[in-house]
Amino acid sequence: METKLLHKGSLAAGRRHTVGLKTDGTVTAAGDNKCGQCDVSGWSQIVAVAAGNVHMATNTGNAHTVGLTSDGRVIAAGWNKHGQCNVHNWRDIAAIAAGWCRTIGVKSDGTVLAVGRNNEGECSVGGWLDIVAVTAGDWHTVGLKADGTVLAAGNNKYRQCNVNDWCGIAAVSAGYLHTVGLKWDGTVTGAGWNKHGQCNVSGWRDIVAISAGSYHTVGLTSDGRVLAAGLNLHGQCEADGWKDIRAVAAGCSHTLGLQSDGTVMAVGANDYGQCDVSGWGSIRQ
Repeated sequence: METKLLHKGSLAAGRRHTVGLKTDGTVTAAGDNKCGQCDVSGWSQIVAVAAGNVHMATNTGNAHTVGLTSDGRVIAAGWNKHGQCNVHNWRDIAAIAAGWCRTIGVKSDGTVLAVGRNNEGECSVGGWLDIVAVTAGDWHTVGLKADGTVLAAGNNKYRQCNVNDWCGIAAVSAGYLHTVGLKWDGTVTGAGWNKHGQCNVSGWRDIVAISAGSYHTVGLTSDGRVLAAGLNLHGQCEADGWKDIRAVAAGCSHTLGLQSDGTVMAVGANDYGQCDVSGWGSIRQ
C-alpha cells in the first residue's frame, strides 16, 4: 500500500537560515541574511518554499530562498552570482527545489527547468520527463517520476546519483553527498557518502516524510515522531523527544519540525539565529 504523504514545502532549512510558509500564504524567515535570503516578508500567495543550502565545510553565508506562487510563478531572494535567482519568467510551475547555486522547477507537464551553476551537470535536467518532484543537493539533482522511479544528474563521486534502480519511491531528498528515498511501503533507502551514518536508514519503518541535511538524514513517522541518522556535531539529530510533528526539514547542521498547531521546533547549530523559531505560529500544515 502506498504511503500517504504529508504536505511538503511549508518549511525550508538552508546553511544558516530557516524559512516558513504561513497559512495565509505569506513567508517568514530567521537566520543569516548576508545576501538578502531572508528578505521574504513581502511575499504573498505562496504555496511552497525552498532554501538553498551549503555544506558546513564551506564557511560562507551565500544562500538564496525560492517561493512558488499559487498561480505557478516563482520568486527568489538572495545570492545570485550564478543566476540561481533568475526565475521571474518561469510559468506553470508545480514544484520547486533549491540547491547550492541553483534553482530547479517542475512544470505541470512533468518537464523540468533549472538555472544556476552547472559545472558538474547538476542543471542538466532538460530532457527529464514525467517528473512530479525534485530535490537538489550541493552538486547533484534528483527527480522523482510519476511511476515511482528516480533520475539523477550531477556529481556522482560518492555514488549519490546511483538511484536508477530505485522503484516504488514516494519522495526523495538530496544532501551534500548522499540521497535518500522514501518508498511506498514506508521504508527508506539511501545512496552515497555514508561516513557519518547518514545513509543508515534501512531499518526505518512507517515513515511518511524524509529530509536530508548535509551530513544527516531525518525521517517523520506516521504517529508524529522524528528519527535521525548521521552527524550530530551540533545536536541536529536530537529530535527523538519530539511529538505531534507534521513536517520536517533538515538544513546543513540544524533540523526543523512543524507541530500540528502550526508552531515549529528546532535543534542544531544556531550561530546565526537559524533556530530562533520558537515564536513562530500559523505555519502551514
